[in-house]
Amino acid sequence: MLRRVLPAVLMAALVAGSVASEAGPVERRDGSSVEVAARFAGLALACVHQEYPNHVSHTLQGDADVRPPRELTPSFYGCYDWHSSVHGHWLLARLARLQPDAPFALEARAALERSLAPANIAGEVAYLKAEGRASFERPYGLAWLLQLGAELRRWDDPQAQRWSAALLPLETAAAERIATWLPKLHYPIRIGEHSQTAFAFGLIRDWSLVAGNEAMRALIDAKAREFYLVDRDCPMSYEPSGHDFLSPCLAEADLMRRVLPGAEFARWLDAFLPGLPREAGKTWLAPGVVTDRADPKLAHIDGLNLSRAWMLEGIASALAEDDPRWAVLTETAMQHADAALPAVTGEHYEGGHWLGTFAVYLVTGAGLDAS
Repeated sequence: MLRRVLPAVLMAALVAGSVASEAGPVERRDGSSVEVAARFAGLALACVHQEYPNHVSHTLQGDADVRPPRELTPSFYGCYDWHSSVHGHWLLARLARLQPDAPFALEARAALERSLAPANIAGEVAYLKAEGRASFERPYGLAWLLQLGAELRRWDDPQAQRWSAALLPLETAAAERIATWLPKLHYPIRIGEHSQTAFAFGLIRDWSLVAGNEAMRALIDAKAREFYLVDRDCPMSYEPSGHDFLSPCLAEADLMRRVLPGAEFARWLDAFLPGLPREAGKTWLAPGVVTDRADPKLAHIDGLNLSRAWMLEGIASALAEDDPRWAVLTETAMQHADAALPAVTGEHYEGGHWLGTFAVYLVTGAGLDAS
């Protein structure tokens, strides 16, 4: 896999100002220079402890539940909403792990130390398990919480292992919530926003491999086959919807490349995306157009372009090198990354509180790590 580092990731590194050898791909999968990593880390550092503005998805059982975000969820109250705060912490953990000597690493560690204090995590567990919260952040936020747990588990560092131990009760509660819900879920959720099952299933499955949770991996694989194995002719021409930040079709394919053996996946992809060209240079999927980055919903399209880029890379990674679709997928990934990465600036908080995570997920090849 290392010699097949995909073009969009290399392009992202070049946009960031890092250097790739002219003789071939770099061997590291972190894909980002210190400068660009610092820019993305800065976006998370600016918001993980910024309480307001805040969008709280919160069911009130009585007057006692009317409290500020920092009291409701004492670890993850920043970055506008709970899931963005969670994956902002993932961003900090991932970049500090990959670039431990970077100037931002100490500040990232300090932020993680503050947020992941055992008392704060205990408050998070109490909140998650309280009455009326069975669907809280399910599945998107819970999947990102598991990704944070996976990142800490993989970090060979005493302080990170202490954070991992502190997070474990919440990680366990999130996994239990997912494991209770999935057997009852009778239909997939195919939208392009938070509720989508295919994207969350991919994150959860990747966590299961790192955590050694074979029961969760088996459950995800069974549900993926139940929901998606017979799908045909995914309507790419219907995408995107105006508020999408995830592609329903590409997320499904990116999940199934994790679940199916290579040859079976290639055959499945034939039927699922029959319109995927087999000749490089053919126009297939244009990047989404962002008309107003100050609008929190319209800014989703920047996230769509980033997530499409890594999903296209993931799909390509599961194909044989002589599969003619490989070049088309990687070219298209590069186009989407090129359209989106320059927009991850933090100029508007509407995108700045979350797009850094999507950029880091792309340029560090996070979706290819576990699988």
